[in-house]
Amino acid sequence: MSAAPLLAATALAAGYGKKEVVRGIDLAIAAREVVIVLGHNGAGKTTLMRALFGLIAPRAGRVLFAERDVTGRRPAENVAAGLAFIPQGHGIFRTLSVRDNLELGAFALKERSRLAERLDTVFALFPVLAERARQTGGTLSGGQQQMLAIGMALMHAPRLMILDEPSLGLAPNLVDKVMEAIRTVNRRFGTTILMVEQNVRSTLPIADRVCVLKTGLKIYDGPPGPLHDRVELMKLF
Repeated sequence: MSAAPLLAATALAAGYGKKEVVRGIDLAIAAREVVIVLGHNGAGKTTLMRALFGLIAPRAGRVLFAERDVTGRRPAENVAAGLAFIPQGHGIFRTLSVRDNLELGAFALKERSRLAERLDTVFALFPVLAERARQTGGTLSGGQQQMLAIGMALMHAPRLMILDEPSLGLAPNLVDKVMEAIRTVNRRFGTTILMVEQNVRSTLPIADRVCVLKTGLKIYDGPPGPLHDRVELMKLF
């Protein structure tokens, strides 16, 4: 018998005001899996992530995390339960130091005695952050800011990390470094990854599975292999 998914959505619908952005979404993510959600601007990718994390209340459907119903639950409760969300634009405190950002990222850490251990873990994964621990977040490069945002999420050892377009605004060489870091987080710590992206070239190599959204509907959910064929990918878009 296969294990229950770590995160599951059933017939999920969400939107803003009178506008329904996503509808009828079924999604099941296994523990330790890397799932990439692709789609053009306006496809509903960010709305789906916000509904899963509790930033907006779903209009219909259910969300389960670790087999518990978390539909519409407050983000703070989800963080405490082991979910992390990294929004577009990195989500760091630009005027605070790297170290202060990381310590703020540990706000949900129940055992404060483990703070130093978590810092060591992040600094070992991202040595550049250790080198720049006293530097303010806003003075880091775009790639370093994204690493800091990931590091902040790792401070409370999440079971599942949701990332919304981590490659946004990054130069191509930095995108590859960030994707490599995300895959390392998955492999080294067993963190499940759910990531929204538009950068197909950089994300497919690290994906275990890909979902494609189009105008609010899921139109593909399967292995990344077929999507390496540009013709097949263009059929979905």
